Amino acid sequence: MFGSAAPKGGWALLIMELRQVQVEAEKAIRRARSLADLRRMEKKYIGKQGEIAKIFNYLKKLPEQERRQVGEKANAIKKEIAGLLETKAAELKTGLGRTLLKEKIDITQPGRKIERGCLHPLSQVKQQAEEIFERMGFEVVEGPELETEWYNFDALNVPPDHPARDLQDTFWIKDKKGLLMRTQTSPVQVRYMKKHNPPLRIVVPGRVFRNEATDASHEAQFYQLEGLMVDEDISVSNFKAVIEHFLTSFFKTRVEIRLRPGYFPFVEPGFEIDAKRPGSDWLELMGAGMVHPNVFKAAGLNPKHWQGFAFGVGLGRLAMLKYKITDIRLFYQSDLRFLKQF
Repeated sequence: MFGSAAPKGGWALLIMELRQVQVEAEKAIRRARSLADLRRMEKKYIGKQGEIAKIFNYLKKLPEQERRQVGEKANAIKKEIAGLLETKAAELKTGLGRTLLKEKIDITQPGRKIERGCLHPLSQVKQQAEEIFERMGFEVVEGPELETEWYNFDALNVPPDHPARDLQDTFWIKDKKGLLMRTQTSPVQVRYMKKHNPPLRIVVPGRVFRNEATDASHEAQFYQLEGLMVDEDISVSNFKAVIEHFLTSFFKTRVEIRLRPGYFPFVEPGFEIDAKRPGSDWLELMGAGMVHPNVFKAAGLNPKHWQGFAFGVGLGRLAMLKYKITDIRLFYQSDLRFLKQF
């Protein structure tokens, strides 16, 4: 634009400047993509301090005839720019309306139903069992799935040459001598007793691993619940009372149990536990027994002073009995048609 003095050449240069402003404004308005862009252009070209207003400031320095000609041209261009701004604003508003119409949300339409998940049946059984034992004063304890040979076998009275090792096919860790995937949760008994003084009551839920073929009642990995109670005068009758109370609470009906002699190297004497609900037959349920003196010694306790019982039951076995499932493999196949029933 010009300085404070009137431009040389007078009105002709002002007319040229007006046409340049007009062309520039038309291009800018056509490129506008929002109403905010148009507001900025309105201020720049036809605002109180815009380009057209600056040209009006020079009119008083022109002769009257020239002043009239430039003034008329400036007003015409200002009106034209205002019209272009109005037309472009209408186009943008119409386009925005179409966008809003296309993207509108029907708030009266019902929302999409979000399906609620549920706990796996084995997780439900695990929680139910833990809650029952906690009410009886037992503490829930966990241990490592990758175990040492000493805790899994030696500390449980199963020395290297003991034939009992052949009863459980084991997943040994390659190139890691003495490490294996635990075959039972019983190692946690010794781990806990080494760090805690009796009296104590614990249950140990967890996953165990057996290198064996799967069928309707066996899996290579499954979940087990181990129990241990130690005090100065614990007897078999204490064990029988605890297990009967647990089973009656778990199955929500009176459950009878019977003890048959059974061999487990970490207990002496050992029992096979059968259970019977009203109107049903006897079913083999779990193994148990009085803690072997050698297990107490491995944990650093004096077997002449302390006594206790231990038991182990498969959570899958409890779930099968509770829900009348005939094939344990169903719990591990991730079939939602099966899992949603629980």
